[in-house]
Amino acid sequence: MSDPVVVLDDLRDESEELDRLVAELSQEQWGVPTPAPGWTIAHQIAHLAWTDRAALLAATDAEAFAAETEKAIAAPERFVDEGAEEGAKLPPADLLARWREGRERLQEALRAVPPGARFPWYGPPMSAPAMATARLMETWAHGQDVADALGVVRPPTARLRHVAWIGHRARDYAYLVRGERPPAEPFRVELVAPDGESWTYGPEDAAQKVTGTALDFCLLVTQRVHRDDTALTAHGPDAAHWLTIAQAFAGPAGTGREAGATSGPPAPGAPDSAPGAPAPATPTPGTP
Repeated sequence: MSDPVVVLDDLRDESEELDRLVAELSQEQWGVPTPAPGWTIAHQIAHLAWTDRAALLAATDAEAFAAETEKAIAAPERFVDEGAEEGAKLPPADLLARWREGRERLQEALRAVPPGARFPWYGPPMSAPAMATARLMETWAHGQDVADALGVVRPPTARLRHVAWIGHRARDYAYLVRGERPPAEPFRVELVAPDGESWTYGPEDAAQKVTGTALDFCLLVTQRVHRDDTALTAHGPDAAHWLTIAQAFAGPAGTGREAGATSGPPAPGAPDSAPGAPAPATPTPGTP
């Protein structure tokens, strides 16, 4: 995913699709709970707006971003939730305007980053294509939470290739964040794209392999579905274990959703079973 123009165009399209989903919601609907415990639809959009602002600072003002990083280090358990909570308190029209303005400014900033240049982030430094890929992955994942809350089924698109790519490249991170040693040998991932084409990652002769649909894989690596609720097939014990811990986002290991979780908000009194909001995505080894 090294072409910044392509991934930035896809990020814009992904954001606009989610925008259409929330643009006409009533004030009551903005308060509908999503599968992420404690987060409403407003929290989901506020989180995206907050992370876009952090990414903009990183790309344009390293000194200001350094100050934000210090806040994250001082309160690693709270800083993401606090950003979402602050934005969620805004009137829906103001929150929507903030998100739209922030993501457009980020688009402009990332398109202006010189080829090969990197800027600071919460993990290793980011390139513009890497940041755009991470933002698209997060936008799609949080958009899924919004769609689930509203009971909306979103048709998968070719933009999922960015999510699948980062999910595959983040394999080792999923092990490391759990204190486990990643397998020495790379895995093969073979996915059926929404248009029926094949997306493949990893060496063709790999002993460990995962096959299935791109949608199932993307839902799994963003922890929006339980492994048992997918049609993914693991070939080999290491690949099977990976599918139980895979995550495309940075931050602590997510808890994932329980098997059988359905779209829409949980029933009154039902325990929360979905993952909390992922931390701002950071690049994994090999990310451009």
